[in-house]
Amino acid sequence: MRTVELLLDETAEQVVREAWRRLADAGLPSQARHRSPTNSPHLTLAACPELTAPIRWELAEVAAALPLPLPVRCTGVVRFERPTSVLAWALDLDSALAGLHRRVWEAVASDSPPETLNPFHEPGRWAPHITLGRTRRAGAFADRRIPELLPAPPLSIRLTTLRSYDTRTGTLEVLRPRP
Repeated sequence: MRTVELLLDETAEQVVREAWRRLADAGLPSQARHRSPTNSPHLTLAACPELTAPIRWELAEVAAALPLPLPVRCTGVVRFERPTSVLAWALDLDSALAGLHRRVWEAVASDSPPETLNPFHEPGRWAPHITLGRTRRAGAFADRRIPELLPAPPLSIRLTTLRSYDTRTGTLEVLRPRP
């Protein structure tokens, strides 16, 4: 599987890493436990089985049109229970982020079998967020005191780099405009 993600500016990344550390120190599921050098705070826009030539072409167009850095507003803590329990900071889905997401979704959907796409990434269902912790244990983040453990979320985050992560090989690729 290949993800399409946006990385955070350095200041926001440090705040997210502090949240990861605090969760881990409290014995809670945390992204800090993922020791891969590719593990960085990010916003996942979509995922697809592979980046085929048509998808790459479209993503190069998206990268060329990106107004980077793209500012987004953090709206607070959110929890998801979908096949995994996720604790995250939610992001405001303003028109710029919604438009960017739609273009990325259309790119990956253009050359991927529909059944291989995550329905939670589909426009209208996608909830932009920065994952702080995740686990297969249902209800892991139900404790109402968890938000008190976290640093204050950054009010504004700047999204800086479009990249793809290959879950099979563990490699990263920065997605750039065509030369």
